[in-house]
Amino acid sequence: MSLDWIYYAISWILLAWHSAWDAIGVPVGEVLGTNWAWILAIVFLVVTVRVILFPVFVKQIKSQRAMQALQPQVKALQEKHKGDRETLQKEMMELYRKEKANPLMGCLPMFLQIPVFLGLFHVLRRLNPDRDERWKVLYGWTADQFDSASQATIFTAPIAGKFGSTAEELAKLNANGTTVKVIAGLLVLIMMLTTYLTSRQMILKTGWAEDPQQRMIQRLMLYGIPASLLISGAIFPIGVIIYWVTNNLVTLGQQQWVLRKFPPPPTPGGKPGSTATKAQPAATRGLLGRKKAVAPAPVKPAAPKVAGPKPGAKPTNPKKARPVKKQG
Repeated sequence: MSLDWIYYAISWILLAWHSAWDAIGVPVGEVLGTNWAWILAIVFLVVTVRVILFPVFVKQIKSQRAMQALQPQVKALQEKHKGDRETLQKEMMELYRKEKANPLMGCLPMFLQIPVFLGLFHVLRRLNPDRDERWKVLYGWTADQFDSASQATIFTAPIAGKFGSTAEELAKLNANGTTVKVIAGLLVLIMMLTTYLTSRQMILKTGWAEDPQQRMIQRLMLYGIPASLLISGAIFPIGVIIYWVTNNLVTLGQQQWVLRKFPPPPTPGGKPGSTATKAQPAATRGLLGRKKAVAPAPVKPAAPKVAGPKPGAKPTNPKKARPVKKQG
């Protein structure tokens, strides 16, 4: 299956934003060793994609809220079918179907962005001033736009360069190998950190899942993906890393806004928007910050019990029991 339609779509958005910034008067030449028109075109490619995917993002948050509300029932099923994994999975899928909750919805926005990422990766990887004319005009580009993008830099490092660029590739881009490695290395570290923070923000707000599969996905998102970027980041063009970092920063802001608008469901005996502490490992609870201790309400002393007369006993008259005061 040809992916040309993705390359055409990404190129069109990228070129449209570059033309817009160029028309506004953003410097096309280098300022601080950076071609800001092309950098802003990549940044606003992210903005465009996130605006398109915003309804999906809201659905993701709502689905996670529904999954969180089902955690007590999931836990009950786990206790009921302990040791019978097949029956447990069947019962849980039936529960999700009945309550219209989708466990996979949490990953949907990320999956929908994969084609965009691959498209930008392909478009930037082919930037090379030595390309033949017929390669320069692919996907709606003009030869001038292609040459301009091939020479675009951020702090003198070309956006088509990468940490693992060979000496031959750097020579074609007219780039300094040390500069490219320093800029690309710093951006990869920022990419890893912001990827970790986006997952951490979501988990701290919604809590760890009771379902083992969901918790495994959460751990993969929190630790696995940022760790994998240390290796894969070496083959990403700098322009792609800029896209990823920008996307993470937009995600942090968007998640903060949506989580405030759609707070977690209240837990039994808790305040609205609070999450169950039991559902989080001890290590995670400490990250949430210490809450102010609430003093227990004072307990009223119980009234003294007055023993009643024994069954069959003759009732006594308290007036007669009093000693008679003598008249002096």
